[in-house]
Amino acid sequence: MVRKFTLHTLLWIVALLQLFPLIWLINYSFLKSGDFFGSSILKWPQQLEWSNYMNAFTYGSVPKFLWNSAFITTAAILVAAVLSLMLSYAFTRMEWKLRGVTMALIMLGMIVPIHATLLPNFILFNWMDLLDNPLSLILPYIAFSLPISMLIISGFLETIPKSIEESAVMDGCSVYGVIFRIILPMTKPALATACIMNFISWWNEFIMANTFLTSEKFKTLPFSIMKFAGQYSSNYGAQFAVMTMIALPTVIIYLMFTEQMSRGITAGAVKG
Repeated sequence: MVRKFTLHTLLWIVALLQLFPLIWLINYSFLKSGDFFGSSILKWPQQLEWSNYMNAFTYGSVPKFLWNSAFITTAAILVAAVLSLMLSYAFTRMEWKLRGVTMALIMLGMIVPIHATLLPNFILFNWMDLLDNPLSLILPYIAFSLPISMLIISGFLETIPKSIEESAVMDGCSVYGVIFRIILPMTKPALATACIMNFISWWNEFIMANTFLTSEKFKTLPFSIMKFAGQYSSNYGAQFAVMTMIALPTVIIYLMFTEQMSRGITAGAVKG
């Protein structure tokens, strides 16, 4: 009984520690800019400053930047999901030369930090005239999404009996028919897991976006924060409001698909 109580207490402490940054973020988004300075970690405002969110939507161009982020992130994760599914099927179901070497080379991408490719990508995109273009973000996001997505989907595919695909082939189904009509519905948990993990990675990515995008037309949501940063003073309340709006979609999507993520990650651990 004592051990169970101690375990539950520790878990509650860990949960609160994990939630504290989000609580702190939301708390500070309702403060006036002059109320940020002091020794208190949390400051409960006497009056909620909804004007911070109004300023974020108007001066911070949140709707436009939100659309750009949604378009770039959605395009990257959907293309990466389709490519990962096809590649995973090729590596787990088909026999061909250099299969192991090719898969190992793709998986090496997991140990390469995406920001280590800033300079070569900048030179390449400049040569291809892709700077200040959504493709300058979509293409690297897709490339760095493939290794982890393939790892998850390949492990899930190993749990699916090959007899199902063999029956479909005997009925006249093509390779693409097997992938998209048979395998795709069965691998939804793994695909959902890969998509959510990639969404979390790319939704608020800033360094590459700041390097490759220059015009207001294509800038993503994190640029809204910079709208309120000045040389001598900053509107901290509006900045925290923008950061809250950036964080909420990720939190909501994670909470909605927690079960699918758990199934997708753990399914590949057991065969049969």
